[in-house]
Amino acid sequence: MKAILVKQPGGPEQLILGEYEQPLPSPTELLVKVHATALNRADTLQRQGKYPPPKGASPILGLEIAGEVVEAGINCTKYKKGDKVFGLLPGGGYAEYAVIDEAMAMPVPENLSMGEAAAIPEVFLTAWQALAWLAKLQAGERALIHAGASGVGTAAIQLARALKAEVLVTASAQKVQACLDLGAHKAINYKEVPFEDEVLAHTNSEGVDVIVDFIAGPYFNQNLDCLRLDGRLVILASLGGGKVGEVDLRKILSKRLQVIGSTLRSRSKDYQIKLTEDMSRFALPLFKAGKLKPVVDSVYDWEDVAEAHRYMEQNRNIGKIVLRVG
Repeated sequence: MKAILVKQPGGPEQLILGEYEQPLPSPTELLVKVHATALNRADTLQRQGKYPPPKGASPILGLEIAGEVVEAGINCTKYKKGDKVFGLLPGGGYAEYAVIDEAMAMPVPENLSMGEAAAIPEVFLTAWQALAWLAKLQAGERALIHAGASGVGTAAIQLARALKAEVLVTASAQKVQACLDLGAHKAINYKEVPFEDEVLAHTNSEGVDVIVDFIAGPYFNQNLDCLRLDGRLVILASLGGGKVGEVDLRKILSKRLQVIGSTLRSRSKDYQIKLTEDMSRFALPLFKAGKLKPVVDSVYDWEDVAEAHRYMEQNRNIGKIVLRVG
């Protein structure tokens, strides 16, 4: 089969369209003809040699797919040949064919294209894990979502709203309006003012209950100041750096704060299956009703994958970058 391969660790120019052995489905897996996949930060890091795939996973880039089932393993009972499915993978999405555990596959809603479906799994599962499973966001609470116009950010805004929370976000000037259009109650241009000042002004100095953060180091102290009593800080990445100079730990004690770190790709298959099932129960009816939507910034033919990676690394996208496969 054809697949996007990495010649050697490095820049986007190392991505080539080549040949790779077609995977075979296990008894519990579906073989899917991939119509679309989508870019994630993990793809750019893996391309650079900085983020190896989990043990046993395909070395091919790509953490999510949408496509058509061409073969179902002998123990599969939910899907059959011809069904349209989408879902999260540990790797292997940048290819003509991929295998996915049947329990990780979700049916493509009829109102969504394959490209739109491919833009859902990684960001909505990550956002659901952060908000519902880790932070346990409740109706009436406030959530601050950093990088609000990113893939996970756009998913988190919508899910937090669906959970009936008040949503604040940080974003650059050109992305503020997009966050407001998605339902954020307050969007802060983090390059213009310290976000802490804006958060406390907006909340009458009360702060927020939950923060979802991808920046880490540079934001840590401001995050602690923005959290109210019993607040929860969920750190999903360290794009700004992993070190903090000084931290007053008494803030964590006095406000009874929880600081939670998490990734999704390294989680066990059982964990990912349960997360998929839980998110599906909540979100799929909302996707079908048009109350949730994947935010697709741009669609590239997979021959132009290097250009798509460059675009992501320039931080220009609002929402997901999709690759049209084949």
